[in-house]
Amino acid sequence: MNIRRIARHLLQDNWRRRRRFPPDVLAKIERAIKAGEATHSGQLRFVVEGALDGAPLFRDQPARERALDVFSQLRIWDTAENNGVLIYLLLADRDVEIVADRGIDARVGAAGWENICRSMEAEFRAGDFERGVINGVEAVSRELAAHFPRRGGGPNELPDAPVVM
Repeated sequence: MNIRRIARHLLQDNWRRRRRFPPDVLAKIERAIKAGEATHSGQLRFVVEGALDGAPLFRDQPARERALDVFSQLRIWDTAENNGVLIYLLLADRDVEIVADRGIDARVGAAGWENICRSMEAEFRAGDFERGVINGVEAVSRELAAHFPRRGGGPNELPDAPVVM
């Protein structure tokens, strides 16, 4: 059990999350997702979680493991072409994780996703959360467009609105 991490998560409040991601920023992120999805057949979700609480926190659940849980809960894995992608931000840890379904993950690989995560985290360290997320969404969309270009109208299988937890 990591006492420092527990304290950081317990002290992280919704005010800090709302300050970094107010409604206008969430709307811009949603527009970036919609614009990206116009170029590919993939499905992209962005989730920001202020802090862990309860069992995940006290069993010291890593951000990656939490991102996998969220990926499953939101059914991002359930896309027709296996090309769903989750960008997950655990704000208390300032940790970005990208979880991708097997169709796109096999083409981009862990190193490709890690590069996008590190670029986003650099923007966050500079205090620009909006730019960091939008740049991340655009980078993921470029990967999806390269491997799953849009052909025809296809359905939007998942909501584009960011999820705030």
